[in-house]
Amino acid sequence: MSNEKRSGVIEVVDFHKSFGNKKIHSGVNFYVRRGECLGLIGGSGTGKSVLLRSLVGLEKPDSGQILIDGTDISGMKERELVEIRKKVAYVFQGGALFDSMTVYENLAYPLREHFKFTEKEVETKIREQLEEFGLPGSENLYPGNLSGGMQKRVGLARAMMMHPEVVLYDEPTAGLDPYNTKKIQESVLSLKAKGVTSILVTHDMPTVYAVCDKVALLLNGRIGEQYTIDKLKQEPDGPMFQFINGESA
Repeated sequence: MSNEKRSGVIEVVDFHKSFGNKKIHSGVNFYVRRGECLGLIGGSGTGKSVLLRSLVGLEKPDSGQILIDGTDISGMKERELVEIRKKVAYVFQGGALFDSMTVYENLAYPLREHFKFTEKEVETKIREQLEEFGLPGSENLYPGNLSGGMQKRVGLARAMMMHPEVVLYDEPTAGLDPYNTKKIQESVLSLKAKGVTSILVTHDMPTVYAVCDKVALLLNGRIGEQYTIDKLKQEPDGPMFQFINGESA
C-alpha cells in the first residue's frame, strides 16, 4: 500500500471538515494513481462534492493533507492555487457555462486568460476540441440554446482546453438521457486513454462500471470501502453492495 500511495497523483490524508457544528468528514484517506479513474459514491449529504471542491482549493480542510503530485495544497493561498488549477480541472454538475457568452467564447476564455495564443490559434484549438467532443457547429450557440447533455459536454470541453493532468467530475451524467450519458462515458474513457487521472462523483453505478478502475464509498465521514471494479463484481457483499442496492445510506 505504501509504495502504491507514493505513486498517487492525488492523495488525501486524514481529511477533516466541518461546517459550524456539523461534522462532514472525520479522517478521509484515499489515493488515485496516474491514469486511474476513481468513482466516489455515497448518500446525499455525505460531502462528496465538498471533497471534490477541496481538491482544487475551493474548500479548505480543517485538518489533514491534500496532495497533488506530492504537493500539499491544503494551506495554499488563492494566487498559489492558479498553477494547481491549470493541471486540475473541475467539471461542475451543470456545466457552469457563462450564459452571456457563446460556446466559442466560453471555450476561448481559459485560453485567453492563461496563454498568449493568437486568435487564429484559439480558433483552431476550439474547433478541434468541439470536434473531439461531438459538438461541431455549436460555436455560435448560447448555453440557453443547448440541451442539458450538450451543456455538460461543452463544460467538459472547456475544462480540457488547458490539457489538465487531473479531471474532477461532479455528477456528470445526472439527469441525462441514455444517448448523452453514453457520450459522457466515451469522453471520460477517451481522456483516460490519454493518461488523464480522474475522480468521478456520481450515483450512476452503470457509469461507474463503464469508466472507473476502482470505487470508494464515503460513509459516516470516512471512506468505508474501496474496491477495484473487478473485485466489486466478484464480491457481492458488505456496505458498498448494501449502498448500491439501496439497503443502507
